[in-house]
Amino acid sequence: MPDTPETEQVKLSDAASFLLEECRMVLPGIQAIFGFQLIAVFNQRFPDLNEYEQALHFIAMTCDALAIAMVMCPAAYHRRRMPFEVTRQFIRNSSRLLMGSMIPLGLGIAADYYIIARLVFEDTARSWLALAAVTLFGVLSFFWFVFPRSRRLQDWLDRHADGRRDHSVF
Repeated sequence: MPDTPETEQVKLSDAASFLLEECRMVLPGIQAIFGFQLIAVFNQRFPDLNEYEQALHFIAMTCDALAIAMVMCPAAYHRRRMPFEVTRQFIRNSSRLLMGSMIPLGLGIAADYYIIARLVFEDTARSWLALAAVTLFGVLSFFWFVFPRSRRLQDWLDRHADGRRDHSVF
């Protein structure tokens, strides 16, 4: 990709550094979610969930554990395979792992969102709660997958009402 006034090429070593830093930023959040999921089974309201909902919680925990493994993989991969070099293949595969981890993470968040909604709104029809969880997954998917790839949305946010480009941060 050629340099334009708004972009510049980065060295592979810088790209690897950015990628590993992104993994370090995402990991504590996923680990915190996972920790709360682990202690939820000891909550006195957990037995109020039916067997299906308890299984759904276990599936959500499994999804988050998978996301943790995928986010941690680039550091382990780099350390084991090429500690003194960086390749485009490493950047490409590690980026795919990081972005791919958002799928099980989103599924795990949405599943636990349903379970929490079920406990909070006991008398509400479960179909409405499931719809809310599916909607949440859709919103997460939009911000994690659609928005970053949509030049049109990014350009729309970058314009003033009069059509000029806005170069300010806020």
